[in-house]
Amino acid sequence: MTAPIVRTLAELREYTTAWHKADEVIGAVPTMGALHQGHLSLVRAAKEQCDRVIVTIFVNPKQFDNPDDLKNYPRTEHEDAKKLASLKVDVIYVPNPEEIYPDGFATTVSVSGLTDMLCGAARPGHFDGVATVVSKLFMQTQADKAFFGEKDYQQLQIVTRLAADLNIPIDVVGCPTIREEDGLAMSSRNLLLSDRSRIFAPLLAEVMGDIADALNKGEAMGDIVPDATARLLAAGFNEVDYLELRDGSDLSLLNSMKPGARLFAAAWLAGVRLIDNIAV
Repeated sequence: MTAPIVRTLAELREYTTAWHKADEVIGAVPTMGALHQGHLSLVRAAKEQCDRVIVTIFVNPKQFDNPDDLKNYPRTEHEDAKKLASLKVDVIYVPNPEEIYPDGFATTVSVSGLTDMLCGAARPGHFDGVATVVSKLFMQTQADKAFFGEKDYQQLQIVTRLAADLNIPIDVVGCPTIREEDGLAMSSRNLLLSDRSRIFAPLLAEVMGDIADALNKGEAMGDIVPDATARLLAAGFNEVDYLELRDGSDLSLLNSMKPGARLFAAAWLAGVRLIDNIAV
């Protein structure tokens, strides 16, 4: 049975108010739709830890720096609802745009320090848009727990920081990246890859694995990255935004291995920006 789809905050609050009165734990899974197994793994985690689960679907215009990227982003509400039916979520919240950004909306949430590198450097204003909409969704859903994938690791760190800094009473739960059989990290953007590009996309994860092996043998990032970048470009990737080793807690830049380090990558393939990260 498909969960009810609600589009206004007033409708949503009818559910959440009753659940809180019953002392039920509410979990939220914020998404932009085009759901895949990665999203569904977050829903399963929420179902395990919570009494009630809300999946939100909102393609947030404030986190797109390219109008064409926003226009082309997959919108598959009907298919998403069918995928969620078997997981028996309690509500699918697909807010009307005015519920998130009403006339006169003038507030931006900005998290300093964690946002000026990696995807933040390549996409100015992106994480302000993420932080703002996530703050809204945390308040609107009144959830006790929110579930995010480690694939967007920088986003996970930013969301965790904003919840702590703003004293939002919510537990941000990070969940492992889900991959295709060939290693490609699952992403809604993968739907935009042509059949030919999809063949080469898994090379990003393969190259990252080779970099991790080299790091674990004591090699330095400065010595590894040029060849790794050349390998991606030779295979058909158009541009590599970054291949960087960073501390997993504060995202500070590293040149060699240390406990808790993570490898981050972003590269363009046939007009589609792929991102990934792994612990090393």
